Amino acid sequence: MTSVLSTAEHSEQDTAGTQEVPKQPSKHWTTAFAFAAGLVILIATGTLQISWSDLPAVPGQVWHYLQLMFASPDWSRLPRALFEMWRSISMAWIGAILCVVVSIPLGMLAALGVGPRWLRIPLRMIFAVIRAFPEVIIAIILLTVTGLTPFTGALALAISGVGQQSKWVYETIESLPKGTTEAVRAAGGNVAEVTRWALWPAAAPSLISFALYRFEINIRTSAVLGLIGAGGVGSMLTNYTNYREWPTVGMLLIVVVVVTMVIDAVSGAIRRRIMEGGRARAVATNV
Repeated sequence: MTSVLSTAEHSEQDTAGTQEVPKQPSKHWTTAFAFAAGLVILIATGTLQISWSDLPAVPGQVWHYLQLMFASPDWSRLPRALFEMWRSISMAWIGAILCVVVSIPLGMLAALGVGPRWLRIPLRMIFAVIRAFPEVIIAIILLTVTGLTPFTGALALAISGVGQQSKWVYETIESLPKGTTEAVRAAGGNVAEVTRWALWPAAAPSLISFALYRFEINIRTSAVLGLIGAGGVGSMLTNYTNYREWPTVGMLLIVVVVVTMVIDAVSGAIRRRIMEGGRARAVATNV
């Protein structure tokens, strides 16, 4: 018995000795990438012509202007600020609605298994081109046609949102389980029926959540569009900043931050309700 065990141990040792140790992964590419990234940072820093001697004074200047804006905000113009903020919210809401109405059908047509290849690839290319342009650039282009109105900002938000929203749509459609789709097709359903009875019921909660998230993004972007004359609280902020009326600027910033945080909180709660459902939330509360 002892001889059998020793023979087995020797065989295991021989087998372990013949096993090849895996090679350590090469770090050449990681090192090369880190070197290239560092080189790009150095070149970018060198070409910006930064005055390093002025950097120590920046914190003091920031603190000075913060005191000018928030030490004693001018609340006398609060009604006008709330009205302009409402215009920015309206601009964001209209842009989000237009974006959703256009992006959901186009995004579904761009999804694999829904739209034909000759239509799917051009649509995805168009979405990529739209995403390459910031909302401000789109608004500047539209200014030549529609003029300096809040409608210009709403159109810019809608067009810019189509690129991203459509991408979310076709990625959501492609990530759905295939069982329901195959069942509808096996029953003789065409593309329209598959989309109506299989894809849309499964994707609707995610798509509605994405639409609300797009509205949150539009709220913040609408203030930026106002800086170029598209209306809303951004235009008011630009005017008072140009005239160096810092107490009013501070009041406007407080309004923008508070309203944006409230809308984000409400929209986030609605999105969680949509994704989790009332039953799941009730179970979690009881537990």
